[in-house]
Amino acid sequence: MKKSNAIVTAYVDMVVPFYDLDPMRIVWHGNYVKYIEDARCALLDRIGYNYNAMEESGYMWPIVDMRLKYVASAVFGSNIRIHASLVEFETRIKIDYKIECLDSQKVLTKGYTIQVALDLKEQELQFESPTVLTDKVRAYVK
Repeated sequence: MKKSNAIVTAYVDMVVPFYDLDPMRIVWHGNYVKYIEDARCALLDRIGYNYNAMEESGYMWPIVDMRLKYVASAVFGSNIRIHASLVEFETRIKIDYKIECLDSQKVLTKGYTIQVALDLKEQELQFESPTVLTDKVRAYVK
């Protein structure tokens, strides 16, 4: 089993709603992006640096890269867990994701997102993470 590089983790559980299905009666692929966003928000809340706090600190963190690998399909009524794991934070935010079916214990989707800091005043991407983020992460892991 692969060793986790997770610095901070969080997860959310949900039951797959009918309105997230496509004509093949499985979760439409685009809805997985919504699911990982929920887990990412839970992770950012955990370190005390959610999207409101980011904006208040003078930075936003747009996603510049995202990858999802669909391993199996989620279906209506499935109990799923969406894991988010912060694995990088000093020059960018990289979060790994895993979506699993709690009923079958199968991994459904894996992926990651990469976000970089954008100085709101100057509208410039930053080459390293602002100390407001690094301080929050280091304080959380102590």
